[in-house]
Amino acid sequence: MSAKIRKIAVTVEETHLEIGRTISPPTRKAVAIAVIENPFAGSYQEDLSDLMEIGAEMGALLGDKCVAALGIQPAEAESYGKSAMVGENGELEHAAAILHPQLGAPLRKAVEKGAALVPSSKKMGSPGQVLDVPLGHKDAAYVRSHFDGIEVRLNDAPRANEIMVAVAVTDSGRPLPRVGGLKSDEAEGKDGLR
Repeated sequence: MSAKIRKIAVTVEETHLEIGRTISPPTRKAVAIAVIENPFAGSYQEDLSDLMEIGAEMGALLGDKCVAALGIQPAEAESYGKSAMVGENGELEHAAAILHPQLGAPLRKAVEKGAALVPSSKKMGSPGQVLDVPLGHKDAAYVRSHFDGIEVRLNDAPRANEIMVAVAVTDSGRPLPRVGGLKSDEAEGKDGLR
């Protein structure tokens, strides 16, 4: 099944100044959002494989859009995350079906590698509600400088029979990181942790 997309939005957030200090180069986060029809809104469906297939489609589409928005090569991506919000006629399991079984592999391809788990969140919501997209280093979960997030919202989504799907990609960690842990340039990306 192919997603019925009503809308796509892509934004890039750049931090140039933090607590009076210049951030050079600026830290950058891109987030791509797709608002799609929920084919199972309003009814219980045991087999959610159609949503899982849509998840794979969203991982590739939104991951590629984030990398393009940052203007980087896929290998230059440093962290990623995913999130979904179902409208009132959906259920949280619909968001889980989009996010978990198949979205990760195409997203990892979009950012070249991605040994670490993709941080995720899901919720039920209504138009204009904020959706938080958690972020973590794409290859090593112990890189604390990349524990972060970005919030997104669209004034008209998700409607009752929709799902708002978001993927975020960064080219850096938080500005001015100083809580220790593994540094990004020390990450090996072999086990998803270090």
